[in-house]
Amino acid sequence: MSLLNIKIKGYLATIFLVSIFISINYLLTAEISIPNWVIIFALVGSLALLNYFTIYIPPRDNIISMDSAIYLASLYLFGMELTLYVLITISLIFFFYQQKISWYNQIFNFSIYIIMINVAYELFLFSGGTIGQINTDNLFPYIISLASYFIVNIFLVILYFILEGSNTIENILRRISSDKTFLASYFTTMLLAIILGILLDYEKFFGLFLFVCIAMLLSFAFDEHYKLYQATLEKANKDYLTGLNNHGYFKELLEKQIANVHENQSTLNVALLDIDDFKKYNDLYGHIQGDSLLTFFGQLLEQEAKASKYIVARYGGEEFTILLPNTSSSEAFLFINDLRKKVNDTYFTGVEALPYGCLSFSAGIVEYESGVYNSSELLQKADKAMYHSKAQGKNIVHVYSECLEANPQSPAIAERDLEDAEQQLKIFLAKDIYTYRHSKRVFQYAMDLSNYLDLSEGEKKTLVLGALIHDIGKLEIPRDILNKKEKLEQSEWEMIKKHVTFGKEIIGSNKKFDALLPLVELHHERYDGKGYPRGLRGQNIPKLARILCIIDSFDAMTTERPYQKTKSFREGILELRRCAGEQFDPVFVEPFIKMIEKNYAEKFIKNEPLSNG
Repeated sequence: MSLLNIKIKGYLATIFLVSIFISINYLLTAEISIPNWVIIFALVGSLALLNYFTIYIPPRDNIISMDSAIYLASLYLFGMELTLYVLITISLIFFFYQQKISWYNQIFNFSIYIIMINVAYELFLFSGGTIGQINTDNLFPYIISLASYFIVNIFLVILYFILEGSNTIENILRRISSDKTFLASYFTTMLLAIILGILLDYEKFFGLFLFVCIAMLLSFAFDEHYKLYQATLEKANKDYLTGLNNHGYFKELLEKQIANVHENQSTLNVALLDIDDFKKYNDLYGHIQGDSLLTFFGQLLEQEAKASKYIVARYGGEEFTILLPNTSSSEAFLFINDLRKKVNDTYFTGVEALPYGCLSFSAGIVEYESGVYNSSELLQKADKAMYHSKAQGKNIVHVYSECLEANPQSPAIAERDLEDAEQQLKIFLAKDIYTYRHSKRVFQYAMDLSNYLDLSEGEKKTLVLGALIHDIGKLEIPRDILNKKEKLEQSEWEMIKKHVTFGKEIIGSNKKFDALLPLVELHHERYDGKGYPRGLRGQNIPKLARILCIIDSFDAMTTERPYQKTKSFREGILELRRCAGEQFDPVFVEPFIKMIEKNYAEKFIKNEPLSNG
């Protein structure tokens, strides 16, 4: 038995024993009269009925739980003992009739309910609540009781997931706080407890009957609303022609899959497929027949992907994409290549007129790795791999590798782009001469360092151009803050830190500079995760941004700055080594130092910092 299983079973056993102890403590001395047994059976019957007529709230299948409303109302009016009898009775009924739910899950749910109810009951009494009636003049005990019920529930569930190792406290709390419908459904349940309590207090069985009827009507109404929502959502998320997921919904699914990779340390591959010579087919047979081919091809992809639970979407035009979660790049290649062969062997009217005499596609595959900036970068790499397949003669599947960056078929940063970037940089001459000169020095360091690192031609050009304009966002920072001689105030420092976000927005407006976005936004991230703006750690920071961080920091250390003591080159190197593994990626620190010692030897002879001029 693994240590994980022991922890989970130990936790479940502990929760169960605590619930048994609570139950025995109350029930050994409990005396339930005949009228109270009638109330118990009435509440049990209501619970059974309302568990059938559930109320779903879109968009995330949240349910308004009538169970909690009934338990809490019973608690306030009839006390702990009667409520425990209701819970135990309905739990026994569900245990025998809900066979689809595992017995240990049912016991866990039962135990949690007992603990939640007990904590809510004790705090209700402790805060001045009175059992037997709903006192609307003093709502404080109800608020304390309802809040504790919610907090205990969240705490026990979070503890389970932590012991299971499937999630972290931060992720769970983030999901709860961001899921407004979850919070709304939970607080609705709490309010329903007060409403039911008032109805029971004044009308007993008739009040319970009214509550159940209203809940059933709400269930019918919400069910119709939910079906309408699902139909509308389905229509919005599907491609009208092929019935596959459309481009917009695919991007949402991709973001979710990337988040899942981070949370669960799983794998993800993305494949981009393009039907070969589709334009020629359209020219030969017309667009209506071309649409039929797209529909046929999409259905074939979905049919083949279904068994492996892969996600298929129409990316646009004759391009399709497949998400392959929990799959290695070698497995992804085998699947897509087998799919290619099957497509070749599947006849569709008129494909014999195409160059290969059959239906075919070219595909590019990329595996998500830490350090990938965002989903757009991932898709760009899949796109490069796909166009490499096209360039190799079509009807080929290719897996992305960095060597493709140097491929003449791949887009590269031209000298014209460098001139455009320098023109933007010259704006600093009027506003902040320090940033202009700093950027030019970082650019030169990047030029020199690129020859010491194992980088593709595309990466070298990206690093150099990114180094030149990495501080472009400082154009948005007020001049009096940029040129301030004294130490910056905290508010001023927070403004300075925003330059990476401003820079991303400026560069992001020009599509041809998309490859530079990670360097502009993330060059102040630290290897230990204490940087900004995202607090990324280690390999999750894109490689070129990690390199630029070293270059930028070294120049900042060895150049006069108004709010920081200047270091000599020798001191700067010592600082780089001291912070390797913390602020800087140790893999790139030594190559940078080697370059500095060779290319800037005169700085060590003088043993003095570089002047600001």
